Amino acid sequence: MFTRIFGKPKQEANALTTLDKLNETLEMLEKKEKVLLKKSAAEVEKAKEFTRAKNKRAAIQCLKRKRLYEQQIEQLGNFQLRIHDQMIMLEGAKATTDTVDALRTGASAMKAMQKATNIDDVDKTMDEINEQTENMKQIQEALSAPIGAAADFDEDELEAELEELEGAELEEQLLQPATTTPESPMHVPAGRQPTRPVSVKPTAEEDELAALQAEMAL
Repeated sequence: MFTRIFGKPKQEANALTTLDKLNETLEMLEKKEKVLLKKSAAEVEKAKEFTRAKNKRAAIQCLKRKRLYEQQIEQLGNFQLRIHDQMIMLEGAKATTDTVDALRTGASAMKAMQKATNIDDVDKTMDEINEQTENMKQIQEALSAPIGAAADFDEDELEAELEELEGAELEEQLLQPATTTPESPMHVPAGRQPTRPVSVKPTAEEDELAALQAEMAL
């Protein structure tokens, strides 16, 4: 168990250490390649000088050394390619290992969750929920049921009494006399209003005249 726990960090550390070592080696080879390129170019310049000086043998020696440098440069290039290939493979292997570890961790988590939520436990939980729901319904029905004197009332008798009340109300409405609506005043067009006698208050002279005529009549 401890090997499984501590094995992964150790392997990961080894992979990182190897990558660092490969990077250092690659940098060293690149530096050597640059030095050899400069030496090769210098031999070419020397060969040109010996050629201008008509020293053919010395010029040929320079070209030979240039060829040797070129062979070493080509060899260093092959080494760099091998190191690049090794780094790519190691990085790919590390990515694969990380992916597998992540998938293994996910599978273990899912397995643990499935174990925690066994189908038997789920069925048992659902049965408990259904039982509690049924008990709650029974409690609600018990609380809503009438108790005491209200429990002795006959629903049929109550409905019959309600029908009698409705019949009496309807009979009372039928026997009630119809209310007469007040006649609306007759509309008379403007300009045709009936003339009413205008009462004129008698004056004092008219009163005296009336009294004189009464005396003469006697």
